[in-house]
Amino acid sequence: MHAVAGLLVGAIVGVTGVGGGALMTPLLVMMFGVAPTTAVGTDLLYASITKSFGTAVHHKAGTVDWQVVRRLALGSLPAAALTLAWMHLAHIAQMRSGVITVTLGAALVITALGILFKERIHSLGTRLRLGDSARFKAMQPGLTVACGVLLGVMVTLTSVGAGALGTAMLVYLYPLRLSAGRLVGTDLAHAIPLTLIAGLGHLALGSVDLVLMVNLLAGSIPGVLAGSWISTRAPVGPLRTVIAVVLLFVAWKMITR
Repeated sequence: MHAVAGLLVGAIVGVTGVGGGALMTPLLVMMFGVAPTTAVGTDLLYASITKSFGTAVHHKAGTVDWQVVRRLALGSLPAAALTLAWMHLAHIAQMRSGVITVTLGAALVITALGILFKERIHSLGTRLRLGDSARFKAMQPGLTVACGVLLGVMVTLTSVGAGALGTAMLVYLYPLRLSAGRLVGTDLAHAIPLTLIAGLGHLALGSVDLVLMVNLLAGSIPGVLAGSWISTRAPVGPLRTVIAVVLLFVAWKMITR
């Protein structure tokens, strides 16, 4: 069943670029009874491996903007490292499960809103880009790094946000530069080093189940390869909306558990 769950989530990640931590972590907690801290840590390390296969497909198709990836990583990787240091000093692994599930639920709400309002965010970014092009382009690098910092903290704490929230930020900052396929590929490529650093940090904290991770990978690797191939050839808008609605329901269930 772990492999089947990995296959399903891997396919969704490959197609849409979202839904990795947002779907897998709640699934592990609510369906398989995994401790929230272990679910977050295991999902992060698993995601770094899974998304590398999806990124390979997108890189081959030329749908990764590596300059944008570098800008995001410049903010997210130091932020992830500092967050891990704080977690170690604060003994975050010993925090009550209820606190973690509420934090995770809040992250899911933010992620779902990012998916639902993605088109409006894109429209706003397009208007600003066309209205004051020179100023907007001058602010892009700094704002991208700042968005990376936010993602680094959020993903390290909850394993949620690298996909949906990352794409919402990118459609605002690069409304003309990133097509649908390049948006997914770029977001996946940035998620690899971020989830790897965060996952290794959680491994050091003792909150990773390696056996569970291997079982998930057995299903997710073929799933993400198939999904990435589909994403470069098919519209994914309706599926994103369905994911957002599911995430809101899951967030409500986690917060009220």
